[in-house]
Amino acid sequence: MVDQRMVDVGGFRLACQTSGPPDAPPLVLLHAMGENAADWDAVVPALARSRRVRAVDLRGHGRSDWPGDYSLELMQADVLSFLDALGLGSVDLIGHSMGGVVAYLLAQDCPQRVRRLALEDVPIPRPRERTTPTRPDGALTFDWEMVLAVRRQIDVPDPRWLQRLSRISAKTLVLAGGPHSHVSQDGVAELARRIPDARAATIPVGHLIHHAAPDAFIETVSESLEEHLRPARRP
Repeated sequence: MVDQRMVDVGGFRLACQTSGPPDAPPLVLLHAMGENAADWDAVVPALARSRRVRAVDLRGHGRSDWPGDYSLELMQADVLSFLDALGLGSVDLIGHSMGGVVAYLLAQDCPQRVRRLALEDVPIPRPRERTTPTRPDGALTFDWEMVLAVRRQIDVPDPRWLQRLSRISAKTLVLAGGPHSHVSQDGVAELARRIPDARAATIPVGHLIHHAAPDAFIETVSESLEEHLRPARRP
């Protein structure tokens, strides 16, 4: 059963879908730009067998409020406030694309709050060629002003983000989509090298790994997340 609720994070609300045993270890899912919590529907049932899974609509997306003020740092602060509002100390965190940037910002600035980290086809924070996105026709399930603000930051990221990747203490899985992804795979590989104790893996199905290969995604991510639940080996 999926529980849908709104969580106040300091003046506005984030929507959240929760599933899994209430006493299971907490896992938070952060979606890509223009998506929402429902984007994880194909993999949540399997992840929720052993986790209390919370899939969040980031600000400007889905059922969450659209406050008109957007940045990746604000999204990071929202997630931290979300954890505080629910009384969650340390969590496992999975982020896809833009959600992965939010996830590693949180992990580098608040390492004590992230126990395990999985980054799904996430761009390295290096400047890239700027492009002007075209607004899709019709009604949107996200705020177009959010797209413009966040794309500017992804095109020209704060140089401190790259430097601070070395602060991440969480056991990290960096998952690459391979040559069919539009994200630079050299950049994804560099991301894995710069994060201490990171493990790199490739599922060569393109950027939308958890859609295109849900079983492989679940197997790879679950193996990484379950490591801390295993008892240490005695010498």
